[in-house]
Amino acid sequence: MRPSRRAVITAATAAAAVAAAPPAAAARPHRPLRTGFERLARDGYALLDGQKVGVVTNPTGVTRDARHIVDVMHADDRVRLTAVFGPEHGFRGTAQAGGSEGRYDDPATGLPVYDTYLKSGRPLADVFTASGVDTVVFDIQDVGARFYTYIWTLYDCMEAAGLAGKRFVVLDRPNPVTGRAALGPVLHKEFATFIGRQPIAQAHGMTVAELTRLFNGEFLTEPVPLETVTMSGWDRSDFYDASGLPWVPPSPNMPTPDTALVYSGTCLFEGTNLSEGRGTTRPFELLGAEGVDRHWAGAANELGLPGVRFREAWFQPTFSKFQGRTVGGVQVHVHDRAAFDPVRTGIGLLVTAKRVWSGFAWRSDNWIDKLTGSTRVRTMIDAGAGTDEVVAGWQADLAAFRRVRRSYLLYR
Repeated sequence: MRPSRRAVITAATAAAAVAAAPPAAAARPHRPLRTGFERLARDGYALLDGQKVGVVTNPTGVTRDARHIVDVMHADDRVRLTAVFGPEHGFRGTAQAGGSEGRYDDPATGLPVYDTYLKSGRPLADVFTASGVDTVVFDIQDVGARFYTYIWTLYDCMEAAGLAGKRFVVLDRPNPVTGRAALGPVLHKEFATFIGRQPIAQAHGMTVAELTRLFNGEFLTEPVPLETVTMSGWDRSDFYDASGLPWVPPSPNMPTPDTALVYSGTCLFEGTNLSEGRGTTRPFELLGAEGVDRHWAGAANELGLPGVRFREAWFQPTFSKFQGRTVGGVQVHVHDRAAFDPVRTGIGLLVTAKRVWSGFAWRSDNWIDKLTGSTRVRTMIDAGAGTDEVVAGWQADLAAFRRVRRSYLLYR
């Protein structure tokens, strides 16, 4: 029996925050990690036998030896791969933020590539129908943040597969910033967009397969026929470097696992008039604007946030905000990633930026509300709330989400 659709975000149903993960398992030797794709291939693709298969993927869908799974499957007679579906940034990853590659035939394999970006519901179901596939397979590396769009591509593809009468198979990969905890505010439904379709925490602390189970059990009106191929050898406390897998940037501004580590907090600066570091070699680690000086780093360090320090920084973005202009700000240096809380850190940086720089402003479209999932963060900071007060404001919602989340976790 799947859990009831109890209110994930209703504060009245929650008290203080509860534990975010299952009780710790007894110590055991760490087994080598095997991704969902590795386990599928080792089983001779038996799960896909007799099916015409389409894969939703991007450059992150790689094997341990850095071959793309589409190239591997296309060359293997045991699987009948007939289509590829590309998300934001495209199947081969050539498009910047807010773009895709459109419909084309892949030069390497000759396979038709269909564009899923910004498609959902019946229009996306029609794409699956037109492709002629029997089974839709999803294999994309996520980074653990609610506003990273690939998990909503997953959600939309699940819904569309159900409408089109297609099987849906998810191949799991690690959450690169661990699956220890869900952190941050929970989306309120009236703020749903493509950077947050459903009420989950800002840093969800789940793998793609776990999210798939959550979506099916809590949010989809008609759950899709679903099969997941889990990983073996992954612990919830593992960071990406424990996986032994190559890191392929999931998008142009996610160059390293270090970027993913801070992203769920510092991406909030997309909702301000400060640069979030796009157009630099350290996006989301460098933050700043014209007129900001050393006082910001000093104020941020005085907060004593766990696991992180801030350095006065000067940089010149090559594109996006402040293109070609020198700006001042901070560089985020995580020195203890186990203690680091990216969302609390992002709030602390917003609070101190507003306090020390008179030019601070939210984006005129209140994009910050879409990123945080409600008006609460913006209005509390505008009212002069400190970091601890802002963080306390979402704890009841987060506790309710954590309780629901536990039912769908697959790993210890």
